[in-house]
Amino acid sequence: MNSPVYRLSDQQIAVLLGHYSAAVAAKRRRALLFALAVALCATLAVWGGEVDLRKFVEGLPRLWSYFHDIMPKLRLTHFSADFAEWFWNWDVWLSLLAETLLVAYVGTFLGATIGFALCFLASANLVKNAFARACVRRSLEFCRTVPDIVFALLFVYALGLGPVPGVVAIAIHTTGALGKQLAEVVENIDMKQVEGVRSTGATWVEQIRFAVVPQVLSNFVSYTLMRFEINVRGASVMGFVGAGGIGQELLSSIRQFYYSDVSAILLMIIVTVSVIDLLTERLRHRLLGIEGRQ
Repeated sequence: MNSPVYRLSDQQIAVLLGHYSAAVAAKRRRALLFALAVALCATLAVWGGEVDLRKFVEGLPRLWSYFHDIMPKLRLTHFSADFAEWFWNWDVWLSLLAETLLVAYVGTFLGATIGFALCFLASANLVKNAFARACVRRSLEFCRTVPDIVFALLFVYALGLGPVPGVVAIAIHTTGALGKQLAEVVENIDMKQVEGVRSTGATWVEQIRFAVVPQVLSNFVSYTLMRFEINVRGASVMGFVGAGGIGQELLSSIRQFYYSDVSAILLMIIVTVSVIDLLTERLRHRLLGIEGRQ
C-alpha cells in the first residue's frame, strides 16, 4: 500500500525558504567576520614586525645570486673531475651526517619512550585526578614549547660541545610533542575494552597493558616515525650551535664562503632526508593498513 504524499502549502514553503536564506546569510556573515579578523591580525603582524616589502623585493636578486654562486661548475667534458672536486671531502661529511642521524635516532628513542609513559597520565579518560593530569600536561607543554635548538644551546653551555647536547635537546622536545599527540589518541580509544579488563580485577597498569596499548600501538609507532623525520632535520641545524653533526660543518662552510662545499653538504642532507621520508612513509602505511589503497 502506497503511503500518502504530503504537499506543503505555498505559505509553509515561503517560511522554510526564509529560514534557509537567514541561515545562509548568517553563515556568510560569520565567514566574512572571520576573514576580516584574519586580515586584521595579518596587518597587525606586519606592522608589529616592521616588515618592509620594498627591502624584501630589493633583496630577492641577492638571494638568487647566492644560489647561483653555490652551484658547482660541472662541465660535460670534465664531469668526473669536476664532480670529484665538488665532493672532495665526502668521507668526512658522510661521517658527520651519520652522527646527525644517530643524534636524531637516540633523541627520538628516548623522547618517544618517555612520552609514551607520560601520555597515559595526561589522558582525561584514564586519570580522574585533575591536579595530577594538569601537572603532566603542563610539563609536556614546557617540553614542546621551548624550541629544541634553544635546549641545545643550554646543554652545550652545560655539557660542552658534541652530540650529547643535541641528543638531550631532541629527547626533551620529542617527549613534549609525542606525549601530547599520544594523549589525544588515548582519549579517543574505546573505553568498553578498558571496562572489560577492569571488571576482571586488573590493576591500572594491567588495564593500560591489555586494553589501551593494543588500541594505540600502531598510531604510536606511526607518530614516532614521523617525529624521527622531523628530528633528522632538526639535528642537521643543531650543529650550528655546536651540538654535533653535519650542521657545524655546514655553518663553517657558509661563514668561510666555501660555496661549492655548501651545495655539496646541502645536497647530501636533502638526499638523506628524502630517503628517510620515503622509508618511514612506507612503514607508516603498512602499520596503518593503507598500503594497498594507494
